[in-house]
Amino acid sequence: MSVSRLVHAYRNGIFPWFNEGEPILWWSTDPRMALQPDAFKLHPSLRKQLASLLKTRRLRIDIDTNFDAVIAQCAQSVRPGQNGTWIGPDMQHAYYALFEAGHAHCVTAWIDGVCAGGLYGVNIGRMVFGESMFSLQSNGSKIALAALVALCRREHVALIDCQQVTSHLASLGAQPLSRAVIPDPYFGGSQGFEHVLDLIEEASEGLLKFVTHKTQVSTQ
Repeated sequence: MSVSRLVHAYRNGIFPWFNEGEPILWWSTDPRMALQPDAFKLHPSLRKQLASLLKTRRLRIDIDTNFDAVIAQCAQSVRPGQNGTWIGPDMQHAYYALFEAGHAHCVTAWIDGVCAGGLYGVNIGRMVFGESMFSLQSNGSKIALAALVALCRREHVALIDCQQVTSHLASLGAQPLSRAVIPDPYFGGSQGFEHVLDLIEEASEGLLKFVTHKTQVSTQ
C-alpha cells in the first residue's frame, strides 16, 4: 500500500479494507454512501450543544494534529457487530505516509482541553473520503464531522464519501449513490469538475462559525 498506489486507487473510487492476517483487499462499494456538505443535518440537540460550547469558549477544533494518535484511537474504538479492527499496523503506517504526503487529514474536537472525538480521511482533488472516527464523549465524533463539513463548505468540496451504507450516516444527511452514476470528477479527477460543483449550492455561512482554517474556533 504505497502512497502512489493508494492515491491511484482513491482516484478510481477504490479503497483498501481487510483484517490483519488477510491479503490486501480492495473495494469499490455500490451503492456507496455519500454526503453533500450542504445536506449535512445538524440536529437540534447538537446545534444547542455547539452553541453553548462556543459561547463559553470551551470547544477547540484541531486540524492535522497528532494524526498517528487519531488513527490509533480509531483502531481501538469498539464498534457494534465488529470483532477487532481493520485498522491494523500496516494500515496505520500506510495512512500515516499518506498524511505526510499531504493526502490524509484528521480533525479532533476538544472540550475543556480534553479530546471528545475525532476522525481521519483522505482528500484527493475536491473529494473527501471519510475513513474512520471515534468518540470519547457524547457527540464527540459528530462535532468533529461538523467541523469537517464546515471546512468542506468553505473549500467547495463536492462530496464526502462515506463508503458504507448505514442508518447512522443517513441520519446525518448522507445518501446512497450508485457507483455507475457518480462521474469521475467525484473521485478526484480533473476534467469536468466544474459540473460537479454545479450539483451543490454555494457554500453558506452556516457551519463556518464552528471552525476556522486552523485550530481556533470562531465565535463570529
